Amino acid sequence: MNLEEKVIKVEPKYKGSIIDVEKQTVKLPNGDTSTRDVVHHSKAVGILVITKSNKMLLERQWRAPISKSTLEIPAGKVDNRDDTSKHAAIRELNEETRYHANNLKRITGFYSTVGFSDEYMDLYMATDLEPVSDELPRDQGEYLNIDEYTLEEAMNLIDSGKIEDAKTITAIFYWKLLQKK
Repeated sequence: MNLEEKVIKVEPKYKGSIIDVEKQTVKLPNGDTSTRDVVHHSKAVGILVITKSNKMLLERQWRAPISKSTLEIPAGKVDNRDDTSKHAAIRELNEETRYHANNLKRITGFYSTVGFSDEYMDLYMATDLEPVSDELPRDQGEYLNIDEYTLEEAMNLIDSGKIEDAKTITAIFYWKLLQKK
């Protein structure tokens, strides 16, 4: 069966600095109609940052949608159509960790929440770090606590429910897989 839904009407609901929200009316494969709430989000990047002492950097920051702080890998959005994911990863690494990576490798890419959003994230791994000579300003209202964790500590944080962020869990499991090679 062809599963494609045809969009027959779009109603913009909200236009923001990071997201746009619309209500779509769609024609289903059987001919019936239904509605979909869709969040359009800028492309994004996440960075698995591994230090020279083989620890990963995680940042703790407040996340308003879930009303609590989270432990996450550094991440951010691709700023505009002329920006690239790689450039955004370099910029976010500077802004959030104050490091430059001499080795920056794309690991994979994925849609973060396909049930309602089109956000696509490229996941990078940054190694061979050096402190930046020119610090970029952090985003307005962005407050971070950054700490280093071993792989064992990171796995324990997942097991204990202290890391709940999908991109971070993906990055940690990738790091774990690298240890088996």
